[in-house]
Amino acid sequence: MAGGNKHAKIGFVQYFLALVMIIGVAVVAQKIIVPWGASSFVLPLFEPTGDEREKIGFVEFQADQYVWGSTSLEVQEELGNESAKGIEKEYINGEFIFDFSGQARETKVHGYSNVAGNYYIKAPKLGESAIIIEPLIAFSILSFVIGFIVMVIVTILLPPAIGLMSALFSEQIHHVQTNIRLQTGFSNEIVDILTLPGKKLEQVDRERIENAFRVIWSRSVTEAEKGSDYKVSFDDVWDDDTDVVFFRDNAIYQRIKEFFSEFVEVEINNTKEARIWTKNKFQIFKGLKLYMAQHFSHHYSNKVTGLAYAGAAFLIIAVGIRGLKFIPAAKPSIIMGAILLEFSLLSLMAVTLLYTQEEERTDKMLKRMEDSNRSQLEALKGQSHDINTLANALVGQSSDIIKAKVENTISEYLTSGKEVNSQIASAIADKIVFDVSGKK
Repeated sequence: MAGGNKHAKIGFVQYFLALVMIIGVAVVAQKIIVPWGASSFVLPLFEPTGDEREKIGFVEFQADQYVWGSTSLEVQEELGNESAKGIEKEYINGEFIFDFSGQARETKVHGYSNVAGNYYIKAPKLGESAIIIEPLIAFSILSFVIGFIVMVIVTILLPPAIGLMSALFSEQIHHVQTNIRLQTGFSNEIVDILTLPGKKLEQVDRERIENAFRVIWSRSVTEAEKGSDYKVSFDDVWDDDTDVVFFRDNAIYQRIKEFFSEFVEVEINNTKEARIWTKNKFQIFKGLKLYMAQHFSHHYSNKVTGLAYAGAAFLIIAVGIRGLKFIPAAKPSIIMGAILLEFSLLSLMAVTLLYTQEEERTDKMLKRMEDSNRSQLEALKGQSHDINTLANALVGQSSDIIKAKVENTISEYLTSGKEVNSQIASAIADKIVFDVSGKK
């Protein structure tokens, strides 16, 4: 098949590499990105304000990464706003504590108690009790989403032999080109010219392009055009100075859209852009558009919608349990996990909807189907006429020729080496012609 990458078989290598990448990035995100993101979000909202800073000190303890605590003004002056020391009981007053390090804490040593792996947040605006967040429950979904996004981007850039998304994109290019051929009846060469990027089309032999365009033009005559007094022929709009790219992208695509359907034209445009991606893998969205619009939205739209509703149901249950006080306000990890799960699924559904093609008006679809069926009917009538003509020739004017041919052939075999009466051959020939013509 012309165009696109060489078709790569999707198998164990691509899936294994993709899985390893998702898990690896998710672990890194959970260890580095999540504490950084959580602290960057929480700290500006609940840290001491300007008026409070005049009464108390606030220090970042850099020895324990992502840890802040309130102190007296004297201790702050001694340690500075950023201390190289770790947090200790003698340095903090316990009013503000933001600990996203995930390290275990003991009241005797650090001034507060916390289990290893959890985040500890305490501020007056959050109430008297500290907020304990379990990142494995609250943020693991987010980490896997980050891993999945990184996997998609990286494997799009990799060769199809090892990159999962690259192989899927390449496979989809071949699949859509096959669909275009089936829907239009055009040859491989014509479909190749229709889906070539503009710069590549300019390099194709002009005579080859003209022949392809002429075939498309003659096959895309609508009923309205046939009934019109003024018919535009291909030679009326084509000359040696015609810009092939502009002519294809406007005149040819428009005729395909009117004669076949808007969906065929969209498939051709998407394939053309995807073939740009095959030459420059950093054109990620050109390849992604074809895959999402022609494959993912068709096959997985309902599944994504179902998952989004399932996530909403889980969120409602979690909020309901929280309302019944079975989930304490000081431990909101399940609620946060449910919110992030639903956010991820709704985001996926939004992306799917963005790439879903708009439904075409029913009247336009019926009109195009009528034109297409009428065109096929005329072609069948023409074939039927040709067959009738051939049959009449066989049993009519050409019967004497057929008789002579059959007679000579049979005579050649029946009289070979023996002098058998040639009248036998003549009688057989007459019988065959009478049978063909339907005479008794």
